[in-house]
Amino acid sequence: MKELLRRSITGIVYVFLLLASVFLSSDAFDFLFMVFGLGCLYEFKRLVKIRGYYVFLAYLALWWAFIYIVQNFTIIRLLMVITLTVNLALLSYLFSKKQTRFSDIQKVLIAVFYIGGGCIFLTMIPYKDDEFAKFLIMGIFILIWVNDTFAYLVGKTIGKNKLFPSISPKKTIEGSFGGLIFALVAAFFIAKYEPILNLSQWMILAVVLVIMGNFGDLLESKFKRVAGVKDSGAILPGHGGILDRLDSLIFAAPFAYLTLIVFSYVS
Repeated sequence: MKELLRRSITGIVYVFLLLASVFLSSDAFDFLFMVFGLGCLYEFKRLVKIRGYYVFLAYLALWWAFIYIVQNFTIIRLLMVITLTVNLALLSYLFSKKQTRFSDIQKVLIAVFYIGGGCIFLTMIPYKDDEFAKFLIMGIFILIWVNDTFAYLVGKTIGKNKLFPSISPKKTIEGSFGGLIFALVAAFFIAKYEPILNLSQWMILAVVLVIMGNFGDLLESKFKRVAGVKDSGAILPGHGGILDRLDSLIFAAPFAYLTLIVFSYVS
């Protein structure tokens, strides 16, 4: 009961921060995820044992360049290609049965583009024609939350078949399908109240977020398993670290941004 209370309080504070930043201003939203990204980067740095602190400078330089300086869509596309390439390489690492050892340079590149690129594209998603689409980004948050919540509930209730037992023994195939189904239901209702995307687009976006979010969660689980730790950190009582909370969202964000480009929404 005490642990449930701690998780609930932490969850309420987390959701409050997100809602406050989204509805306060776009700058507040950007700043919040810059800070969250730094927290994720710190935890990832410890997980993979990156030496020194220059990785933070690289992250901040990339962040400020693409959020406040770079407006050229061609350069943004280049960042997207690099970020997606790193993420796809990480998927190869996730499913590889071989023991992989990353070099120091590879660790830094992964940290900067997996964490930094993910946070940057997450903050780019709501912008269109110099306007900040609050309800679009809130819809994405809701889809991720619904998937995570119902994947856990369905898996705990009827889950029998393990999804990836060598990496995350608690996740089940039934839970994953349950999360997807409820995310599609949520997308149906979001489409009724948020007309930026039509119903089919919200449905497609939900599938992309759920699949890539699940990969992101499994990827972080592998990093933790290799590092021999249960959580990436302990800053969030009952939830572990910031990366534990945002792993799905950070990994899925570049794929969601690409999906919106395909929808001709993000320009």
